[in-house]
Amino acid sequence: MAQVAMDEERVKELFKHAISEFFHEERDVLCDLFAEVIEDLALVNAIKEGETTETVSRAEVFQILEGLA
Repeated sequence: MAQVAMDEERVKELFKHAISEFFHEERDVLCDLFAEVIEDLALVNAIKEGETTETVSRAEVFQILEGLA
C-alpha cells in the first residue's frame, strides 16, 4: 500500500476545509443539534432550581397549568 506524505500545514488546511464544508452542507443538522443542547441546558438549570425550592402538590401544579390559580 502506498503512503502519501503531507506536511502538517496541508493537513490542517484540508481539515479546516472539510469542517467548513460540513457546516455549510449540514446547516439544518447543526441547528437541530444546538437547539437540543440549549433545551438540555435549560432542563438542567430547571432541575437545579427545583432542588432548592419549596415542594408543591400535584393539584397545585395542574391548577397553574390549567390557568385556575
